[in-house]
Formats: sequence, C-alpha cells, structure tokens
Amino acid sequence: MSKGTISVQTEDIFPIIKKFLYSEHEIFLRELVANATDATSKIETLARRGEYKGELGDLTIQVILNPEERTLTIRDKGIGMSKEEVEKYLNQVAFSSAKEFLEKYKEDARIIGKFGLGFYSAFMVADKVEVITKSYREKEPAVRWVCEGKPEYELEETTKEERGTDVILHLGEDGEEFLQKARVEGLLKKYCSFLPYPIQFGTRKEKQEKDGKETEVEVPNIINDTHPIWKKKPTDLSDEDYLSFYQKLYPYSEPPLFWIHLNVDHPFHLTGVLYFPKLSNNIEAQKNKIQLYVNQVFVTDEVSQIIPEFLTLLHGVIDSPDIPLNVSRSYLQGDPNVRKIARHITKKVADKLKELFVKERENFEQKWEDISVFIKYGMISDEYFYEKALDFALFKDVNGKYYTLEELKEKLKDTQTDKHGKLVLLYTNNPESQHQLLEALKSYDYTILLMKDIIDNHFMQHIEYKDDKLTFKRIDADTPDKLIEKDEQRESVLSEKEQKTVQKIFEEVAGSKQNLSVQLNPLSPEEPPVLITQPEFMRRMSEMQALQGGGMDFPEFLNLVVNTNHPLIAKLLKKRKEGRKEMASYLVNLALLSQQKLKGEDLSAFFKQTIDMLNK
Repeated sequence: MSKGTISVQTEDIFPIIKKFLYSEHEIFLRELVANATDATSKIETLARRGEYKGELGDLTIQVILNPEERTLTIRDKGIGMSKEEVEKYLNQVAFSSAKEFLEKYKEDARIIGKFGLGFYSAFMVADKVEVITKSYREKEPAVRWVCEGKPEYELEETTKEERGTDVILHLGEDGEEFLQKARVEGLLKKYCSFLPYPIQFGTRKEKQEKDGKETEVEVPNIINDTHPIWKKKPTDLSDEDYLSFYQKLYPYSEPPLFWIHLNVDHPFHLTGVLYFPKLSNNIEAQKNKIQLYVNQVFVTDEVSQIIPEFLTLLHGVIDSPDIPLNVSRSYLQGDPNVRKIARHITKKVADKLKELFVKERENFEQKWEDISVFIKYGMISDEYFYEKALDFALFKDVNGKYYTLEELKEKLKDTQTDKHGKLVLLYTNNPESQHQLLEALKSYDYTILLMKDIIDNHFMQHIEYKDDKLTFKRIDADTPDKLIEKDEQRESVLSEKEQKTVQKIFEEVAGSKQNLSVQLNPLSPEEPPVLITQPEFMRRMSEMQALQGGGMDFPEFLNLVVNTNHPLIAKLLKKRKEGRKEMASYLVNLALLSQQKLKGEDLSAFFKQTIDMLNK
C-alpha cells in the first residue's frame, strides 16, 4: 500500500467543494453518471480504432443503492484506470482525463466532462469515496483509491475481474436524502433519461405472457432511452414519433401545433427538436420548457442565455457539445459560438414559419391565434426575427379575414390614409363591448382589425416605431368621422347659440362624472347622440402601466362627444329646463354603459328601446 497527498492549492479545498462547487447537491449524481458515460465512450472509441482488441460486452452502467450500508455505487464497464492514471486524474483537482482524451481523439470521441471537477462533487454528499478500477490494458492490476474528504488518500492494488470502474459513495448526513430509492430514481430520470448507454437502477416487475398465461417477471430497470428522437434523421421519423416524444417530455399536455428538427454539423454541432405549443395569454407560465443537453446529458431548462428570450416560449430539446458551460454546467457563458447558435435557431424557426405560411396559408391562418403571441413577442424583442416575420405575421379583421402588413397597406392606402399621409389601422380589442361603434363605422367602409392579445399594446407601438408612415387607433379613440382625419367638414344643424346651450347642459351632467371632457361634434344623424371616446396615447399608457404592474398611475381621461346633428339633441332643446338635464343624464349614462363588457346585441336593443322612449 502506498500513501500520498492530493495536489491542491489549499487545505480548505474540500469544505469549498462541499459548499460552493455546485448550486445543488443533487448534481453529484449527474456528474458521476456522466463520468461513467465518458469512460464507456472512450472504450468504444478505442475499439473502433483497433486499439482495444477485447470484447466490449454489455456496456450498461449500473447505479446501485444499498441503504443498509449507506452506499451508492456508480459502476461502469468502460476504459478503467491504472494506478498511474488514478494518481494523475484523481489526485490532482481539475486535471481532466476527458480533456486529455479529447485532444488525442477529438475527431472520433464523444466526451461530456471537460473540467475534471465532476468527480469531486461526490464529496458534497459522501463522508468517504471509494474507487475500485481496472484498466482495459490486460497487464495493469486493479487498484483501490479511498479518500475521506481530506487531502490525504489511500491507494492500493486490489482484485477486480472486469474492466471498468466502481465509484462507491459512503453517504454522510449531507447525503441522507439519497438513501431513498425514489429520490435517486427521480434524479436519474431528470438528468440521465437520454444518455447514450443503458443506465440500470435495480430491477422492476413486468407482466409477460407465456404459454397463454400472464406472469410477472423481474427485469432490469433501465432508466433511459439511448436513442432519443433528436439524434435520429427526420426522414426516419413519423408524426407519431414526434408527438409521442412530446408527450414523454410534457405528460398530459395538449398536442403541439408543429415542430422543427434541428440538425447542424457546421460551423458548430447542434441537434434538437423544438415544438410550437398552443400559447395562452399567460406568457410567463409557458417559458423555460426547452431542455438543454450536452451529449445527451441534461444540463438545464434555463436557456435564455443561449436563445433569444421569445424562443423560450417554445418547448423541446436542444443538444450541443459546443455550448460553453461553467464548472457546474448550470449557467451558460456568452461567447461567439453561443451567438451563432442563437442566430441559427432563430433563422430555422423563422424559415419554418414562412414555409408553412407560403405552402399552407389556410392551415397557417387556422393556427394563427395559437401562435400569434409567440410571433409578436419575437418581433418586439428580436430585430433579426422582426425582419423575417414581416413576411408571415398576420392581422385579423373583425370579419375573420387575415392580412400581412404589406397586404393591409395595399388594401387600405386609398380609404384609410389621413390628410398627413399616414395610414391609419383601426382596431378593436373587444367587438362585443364596442358593438355600437362598429355599427356606426359600417357606413365608412373601414377595415377594423381585431387586436386582443395581451401583448398587442406593445406590438402596435413597436410597429409604429419601425414604420412612421402608419399608426394604430382603437375605434373609441375618436368619433367615427375623426378617426381618420380628412379635410372634409360637416356642418351642425344647430345654431351657435343652441350649441352653447347644449354644451352647458352636458357639462353640468358631466360635472358629476370623473374625468369627462365635453365636446360637440356634428356627426351623421345615423350615429349615436352621445359617444364616449378615449385618447389613444393616454389609454395605451394606462394599459401598459397596468400590464407592467406598477409605476405611474395614469387616470382614465374620457371625452364625452355630443352629436349635434342627432334628432334627440334637437328634441332635448325643446324640453323644459328640468327635462333637459334628465334627458342629457340618461344619454350620458347610456353612452358610459356602452363602454362596459355587455353583449353587443343586448346593448343595441336597449339603445333602440331608449330612443323610442325618448322620441315619445
């Protein structure tokens, strides 16, 4: 037996490892299984190159829990280590055998570990770590290495029949939870579900039919799928394969709308499958559903540092060995490769959407309400995607017809361009509560868009910022005749004196209402006698503040517009003083009521009944 001291820079290295090496102690299991996977990959690489002549045999990696002995063992049949290699790789912190192997066999190896610290994560949960290993080189004896969380270690020759390595953790108080079978199995499924070699954790019961009888048999409990869908060719997969994989990732979820299969070899390696889910207005609840893997090892589902923020609304898997990670593999580091990968994913998503739009426009329109939030969010937050998405981003009108922005510009240039040369895009966010206004606008032959997504306020503002030749106006931003400013002027049937009387009557009524400003306007006799409008800018600012949950409180300023050409206003002037105010109050309340969320049909009937009553 020989004894020595681990080469470290400080006597306090193990307390540091225990507390600070990884943000979560559970990561130790991922690191040790990943090491076992690397060891297995190395022996396969040597066999392919003819440098190992023996039988590879069963390459299953075993995870063995023994609660009575308080041990957790990770066993592989990989490359193993000689005594010299143990001294070189285990006794020098951050001297990674993976890095050295990669440099020698970089064209033919698939290695996960890069930092040489993963093994030492074992000391976060173990009071003692024991390694029993036998090299693939036949003449090398097996060796046993033991360390109790101090710089001192023991190293001796031992007996071991098979090639490979056993890492035995003697769990201490910090590792108490990992003596539970369910806890260990849960972590294996979380981090190792798609590793390239079988991972066995004990056995399980399985029903099998034999001689016409159903019996229960004990079979190896294999945790993982060694050939996940993203490692296969799209031509070898059916829609059912993609949908089945989605259900495996997100059980009980609604089926996705469509998907993109990523497969890039140059200038970086990237594979994956990204799904477009049905999105709700609750954007935050649907983020962080993309899982990041490195060589099939789960790293994180916090991928906002590698892909643009809006793409975090997608679901699925990204796998790339070229993503730079820090020691814990829990946070991504920005570098040129990451930016290239992010741009490529954005391009692939935009290309897929454009392809669907061009080839299957009707189908694309049917899916629009499910993907509109995603596309609008992307256009707001990513300049590159904005330019791409202009070709397929749609606007739906209240009659259910869809247009791209360019199609709208062409259709509306003659009818909805104001006297300043700006194209005015009119919209409603609630056709039911604004039914009366929609009815009033029918005679103008305007195209009214439906903008009801939670993100539409920001989206419209962004479009206006990018294109100063157009503006959006909600249909209650002004009276119908002034929504699109023209040079035409309509005359009032009332004299100047009568108009002053009407102004005074309605100002007295409005005085009891908050933030109501009275305006007279000679509208068409067919339009309502009293309208409530709200300036577009003030309303948008108020809604954006409410959406962001705080900041300056914008009061709700409303304009009370009296249609001086409506017969009811002329009738009002003929009433006695008391009757005038009562009638004006009734009309104002009716107009305010039309702002509420009532069904259009009910409001329209109520309004007609009111006019009939006032006309009597």
